[in-house]
Amino acid sequence: MSGLPVLKQLDPESVVIFRALQLGDMLCSVPALRALRAAVPHARIALVGLPWGKQFAARFSRYIDEFFVFPGHPAFPEQPVQKNLLPGFYETMRLRKFSLALQMHGSGEVSNGIVKSFGAHVAAGHAVHGMFGDGRFHCFPYPDSGPEPLRLLELASLLGAPALGTHLEFPLTERDWEELERSGLGAGLKPGAYVCIHPGARFSDKCWPPQRFAEIADRLALEFGLATVLTGSDREIALTSAVASYMKTPAINAAAPISIGAMAALMSGARLLVCNDTGVSHIAAGLGLKSVVIFNQADMDRWAPLDRRLHRCIRDPAGEYGNEVLALARLVLSEADWR
Repeated sequence: MSGLPVLKQLDPESVVIFRALQLGDMLCSVPALRALRAAVPHARIALVGLPWGKQFAARFSRYIDEFFVFPGHPAFPEQPVQKNLLPGFYETMRLRKFSLALQMHGSGEVSNGIVKSFGAHVAAGHAVHGMFGDGRFHCFPYPDSGPEPLRLLELASLLGAPALGTHLEFPLTERDWEELERSGLGAGLKPGAYVCIHPGARFSDKCWPPQRFAEIADRLALEFGLATVLTGSDREIALTSAVASYMKTPAINAAAPISIGAMAALMSGARLLVCNDTGVSHIAAGLGLKSVVIFNQADMDRWAPLDRRLHRCIRDPAGEYGNEVLALARLVLSEADWR
C-alpha cells in the first residue's frame, strides 16, 4: 500500500470512533478529535460510547456528528453488558459501511476486536507489542507512558491529522447558564470571588478526607477573602455536607441534581478549584480554571492536566500533606491574574 498516512490514503467519507469511557477520559480525547476534524472536514464522524456520551457528543458537535450507545463488553468494567442489544448494535455498525473505524479505547487487546466487528472498510488503532495489523487494520504501538491527551493526539498524528494544540476544551452553552440560573446555586456569587471545593470522585477510595478539604477551604476564606462553594452531584450531598460540618467558615453547598454543564458554568467563575483526581480536573483544564488536584494511586504523569503552572498536582492518598496542598493553593492564588 501507499506510504501515505491512513487519512491521506482513504480521504474517508465517514469515520466511527470507539471510546466508551467516562467524563475525564473523554475530555482527554478532545485534542485528537479536533485534529481529526481538521483532517477530514467533510467526513461524517460518529462516536461509539457509554450512554452518557450522548451529552459529550452534543457538547462537542463541532467534532462529532453522530452518536451510538455501546452495549458493553465483559472485559470492560464501565457498564453492565446488555447482551440482548449486542447483535443489533453490531448489525447497525456493519450496515453503515463506515470508511474508517478508529479504536481510541486503550491498548487494543479487546477493543481492536470490537472495532474490527464494526465492518468498516479500514480500521486503525493502538496495539500492544506483538499485535500486528493487515491491509484492513492498521496497528500503531501503544505508548505505555505520557499524558493521555498526548497519547491520543499522537495516534491522530500518525493517521495523518494535523495537531492543532494540546489544550482541552469545555464549551459552555446557553442551556448550561439557564439551568444554573434556575437552580439558584450561583446567586450572588461574583466571578473571581469564590473557590470551588469538589470533594467527590466516582470511586470513594480516590477521595481526600473531607476534614482536609474543610481545612483548606477555611484557610483560603480567611487569607484571601474567598467564598467557598462545595460542588458535587446529588449523590455527593452527604459528602459535601460532611465537608461543611468540619468548616469554621460559611460554605455554599452546591451539590445538587444539576447537569455537568451547569456545574461547569458554576465552576467557570471560580478563582480556584481544589479537587480529587477525577473528571472535574479535566473540566477545569477545559475552562482554563486554575486548580489544585490531589491524587491517590493513579498515574499522575498520565492523568494530570498538561499545564502544570495553571494546575498544581500532588499525591496524598492518606491526607497527610494538607500543608503542602495549602501551599500550592496559595501559590496559584497569589499570581496576579485569576485566569
